[in-house]
Amino acid sequence: MRSWSWKVGEVAGIGVYMHATFLLLIGWVALSNWLPGRSLQAAVAGVVFVLALFVCVVLHELGHALTARRYDIKTRDITLLPIGGVARLERMPDDPRQELWVALAGPAVSLATAAGLFLVVLLTAGLEPLTQLSVAAGSFLGRLMMVNLFLALFNMIPAFPMDGGRVLRSLLALRLEYTQATQLAASLGQAIAFLFGLLGLFTNPFLVFIALFVWLGAQQEAGMVQMKSALGGIPVSKAMLTYVQTLTPQDTLGRAVESILAGSQQDFPVVDDSRVVGVLTRRDLMVALARFGQEGLVSDVMQRDFQVVDSSDMLETASMRLQECGCHTLPVTHGGQLVGLVTMDNVGEFLMIQSALASAQRARA
Repeated sequence: MRSWSWKVGEVAGIGVYMHATFLLLIGWVALSNWLPGRSLQAAVAGVVFVLALFVCVVLHELGHALTARRYDIKTRDITLLPIGGVARLERMPDDPRQELWVALAGPAVSLATAAGLFLVVLLTAGLEPLTQLSVAAGSFLGRLMMVNLFLALFNMIPAFPMDGGRVLRSLLALRLEYTQATQLAASLGQAIAFLFGLLGLFTNPFLVFIALFVWLGAQQEAGMVQMKSALGGIPVSKAMLTYVQTLTPQDTLGRAVESILAGSQQDFPVVDDSRVVGVLTRRDLMVALARFGQEGLVSDVMQRDFQVVDSSDMLETASMRLQECGCHTLPVTHGGQLVGLVTMDNVGEFLMIQSALASAQRARA
C-alpha cells in the first residue's frame, strides 16, 4: 500500500500518507461540482469539503491507532484512499477485550466529531431541520456532521474489514476459540455482502462495489487467521531452507549473478567472519547491475539494515516479520551463526505439505 503513496504529514508520531488514487477522487469531485454551472467557486468548495471529510477520516483512524498504543501495539502508518482510510497496526491484540476497544475507538471518535459539529452549528447559526440535512444537502458543517454519523454507522456493519466485523469477532472470541470466532464473523460478513450485491443490482450499482469490498475483506481476514493458527507452535527450524548460498562483502556482483543463475535462491545473506552483515536482494542486484555492471562490489549494494529470525522462533513470528518489513527473505540464525533462510514461499509450501499430510491421516482414520 505504501507504493504509490506520498507522505502528507505526521500525527502523534504516525505517518499519514495519501495514495495516488486519492488525487483521482479530488479531480472527480472538482469536475462534478464545476460542470453544472461552470463555477470555479463550486469546484473549490467541493474539494474543500472532501479534504475536511478526510481530516475526519484521519481522526477516525487515529482513534484506532492511539487506543492500540495503550496496549503496546504500534501503528506503521495511516493511508488515505478514495474509499476511506487504513491504519496499519503491527498486529491485532491477542486479548479479545483489547481488540474490542481498539475496534470501537474509531466509530467513537466519529460520533464525538459529529457531536462537536452539532454543538458548533447549534451555537453559531442554529440547527437546520433534520429533514433538510444529508450528506449532499445543507450547510458545510451540517453536511460534515452527517458524514461523520454515516462514517460511524457504516463502520459498525458487522462485516470485515469494517470495525463492526472486528467488534463481532472480539465478542464471539470471549466464548469461542479465536479461529472459530473469525470464521463465524467472516461468514456473516459474506452473507451481508451477498445481500448488498443483490440489492445493488436493482437499486444503486455502488452497493455492488461495497459488496465486493466486504466479501474480499472477510475472505482475507479468515485466511490470515487460519494461517496464523496453522503456524502457531511450529519452530522456524521445521520449515527453513537449509541449503543456502552466501556471499561476502568482497564478492563482485558477477559472483551474485552466477549464484542466481545456478539455483532458485533470490536473496543472499552476506557473511563476514561467520556473521551475517547484510542481505543482497534480487531487486537491489538488478538495480546495481544497471549502474555498476558485474564489477561492482556486494558491500556497496547490500542492505545493512535488515531483519533476522532465530531458528527457535515460531513460524508465526517469522511470517509477521516478513510482512512487517515487506521483504521476501529472512536470514535464520542460531547463536549468532547463519543456519538457514525463511521466505513466504517456503512457509506456504510447508502449509501445503502439512495440509496434505493431515488429509492423508484423516483418510486412514
